[in-house]
Amino acid sequence: MIERKRDTRKYARKSPAAKKQAAARAPARSTHRWSARVTKTSDALDLKSHLFDQDDPSKIALSLKRSAERSKRRKGTPFQSAMSMLNFYINRAGKNLPAQRRRTLDRTKDALRKAFGRES
Repeated sequence: MIERKRDTRKYARKSPAAKKQAAARAPARSTHRWSARVTKTSDALDLKSHLFDQDDPSKIALSLKRSAERSKRRKGTPFQSAMSMLNFYINRAGKNLPAQRRRTLDRTKDALRKAFGRES
């Protein structure tokens, strides 16, 4: 009986064929951020640069409203487009959005509803 030498490494190496199979099963990872591309090339609204960096919720809301009403490329109503872009920005920032900034943008939602006459 021939005794095989036991591999003492923790993980055995994969053969080239096994590597190809694993690569084919794994989803491809993109090096580009789709959300940044959407913000830059959105077909719905042309936003003022650094719009969401402002501190006044009513100014942000009025600028969003103006952009949404002027746009001829949007699919929904101006209110839907403006609110959608605001929510997109908030969601894209995620956990990295400071609490103060989040409160300002949440107040912007209320100001946007008021600007469009949809306060409840």
